[in-house]
Amino acid sequence: MNVGIPKEVRPFEYRVGLSPAGVEILVQHGHAVFVEHQAGDGAGFADDKFQEAGAQIVYSTEEVFGRSEFILKVARPTEEEVNRLQPGTIIAGLLHLASARQSKIEALLKNKITAIAYEQIREADGSLPVLRPFSQIGGAMTAEVATRLLQSNQGGRGILLGGIPGVPPAEVVILGGGTVGTYATRAFTGLGAHVTVIDKSVEILQRFADTFPNVVTMISTPRNIERTCKYADVLVGAVLVPGSRAPLLVPREMVRKMKPRAVIIDVSIDEGGCIETSRPTTHDHPSYIEENVVHYCVPNMPGVVARTATHGFVNAAVPYLLEITDLGLEHAIATSPAIAAAVNTHAGEIHHLSRLVQ
Repeated sequence: MNVGIPKEVRPFEYRVGLSPAGVEILVQHGHAVFVEHQAGDGAGFADDKFQEAGAQIVYSTEEVFGRSEFILKVARPTEEEVNRLQPGTIIAGLLHLASARQSKIEALLKNKITAIAYEQIREADGSLPVLRPFSQIGGAMTAEVATRLLQSNQGGRGILLGGIPGVPPAEVVILGGGTVGTYATRAFTGLGAHVTVIDKSVEILQRFADTFPNVVTMISTPRNIERTCKYADVLVGAVLVPGSRAPLLVPREMVRKMKPRAVIIDVSIDEGGCIETSRPTTHDHPSYIEENVVHYCVPNMPGVVARTATHGFVNAAVPYLLEITDLGLEHAIATSPAIAAAVNTHAGEIHHLSRLVQ
C-alpha cells in the first residue's frame, strides 16, 4: 500500500504522522511511504532519517496526497486537506469529527473517504490505546500550565500550587478520571496541590482512592460539580465520550460563581469542551479571561512536545496501521473491532460518529 505523510499545517502543530522508526516497519512489510519535505522537522526528524528508514521524500503537499492510498496525519485535517484527498483514500489521525464543520463531513462522504479516528480506536476492555499517550501528555501538562497561569503577572490569583508551611496549597478540581485525569492528578499531587477528582464511575473513584490516598473523590452530580467549582483555584476539564461531543458539565452560571482569577484548563476542548465558557485558543495566545476566570483551551497541547508525542503515539498506532496495510482495509475492518470502532466515514456513509448540536 502507498502511505503518505504530509507536513502538518495547523499553527503550533509540530508532530508528524509517522516517525522514521514507524516508516522502517511499514517499508519492511513491503509498503511504499512518501514523506513530504521537512514534515518531521518540528519533531526533530530530518528528511535524511526518513530516507534511511526507506521513505521517499516528495517536495509538495499535492504529490503526497496524489500518490498515496493511505494518509497518516496527527492533527485534524483542514478543509483544504480534506479536499485534496483522492476519492476512495483512507485517512487516519486525531480527526475529532464530532465537532467538525458539516462541510468537512460532506466532503468525506462525497468522495467516499474512509476516515479513521485514532481517538476512537477502542479495545474490548474499553481502552483507547492510540489516544492514551496524547492523554498522558495533556494530563501531565495541566500542572505546568496551571503553575504559570496562577501567577499574578499572568492574571491569576498569585498562588503557589503546593503552598508553603503556614500557607495552604491550591485547590485543584479535576472533572473526569480517565487517562487525562489520572496524569493530571499525578502531576498536581507531585507539586503538593490539594486535588479533588470527580467522575460518574464509583469503580474509577475507587482506583483513584487506592492510588492517590490523599486525593478527595466525589461522584459526578450537578450539585457536587457546583460545590467544588466554588472553591477551586484550578478547574480541569478532562472528560471524553469517544465519537461524541464532550458533555457540557459546567454552565456559565457555575463559572460566574468561581473565585476571581481562578484558572480553567479545558482539555476536552478537542471535542467541543465541557465548560460553557470555553472556546479554542492557540499556543501563541493560550488564555483569555471570561467571567473573571482565566481560561486555557488549547486543542493540541501535546503538539509542542512533538518528539515525545510522536514517539508515543507511533508506538501505539503501528500495530493497527499494519493490520490495515497488510490485510487491506475491508479485511481489517471486518476482523478488528478496535479499528471498526474508529471508522467515522466509509463508502459514503457515516459510522460511529455522534454529532451533537449545541
